[in-house]
Amino acid sequence: MSPEPERDAESRSDAGTADATATGRCRATLRTTHADPETVAAALAPDNTDEMDTRTEDGRVVTTVVRDSPGGLHSTVDDYVVNLGVADGIVDEHTRHQP
Repeated sequence: MSPEPERDAESRSDAGTADATATGRCRATLRTTHADPETVAAALAPDNTDEMDTRTEDGRVVTTVVRDSPGGLHSTVDDYVVNLGVADGIVDEHTRHQP
């Protein structure tokens, strides 16, 4: 499983997009599917900053990032995607070796 954003109508409008909030801040919401979304979300949560929220919704990992600038948002999302790939890979590997 790769941590690629889903391509359904709901995800297409949010995944990987940056929008200005009412306060002028930038926001991105990423929705990804995983073999074990609860474990992936739990693995990611300790690395969240105060401006991030990771949770599970409808069997997906959903993370919202809010930052003051597009550059800050980009940097945070880049770091998150790397962490997401590692967490997902470990969970997939563990799942493959279960009896």
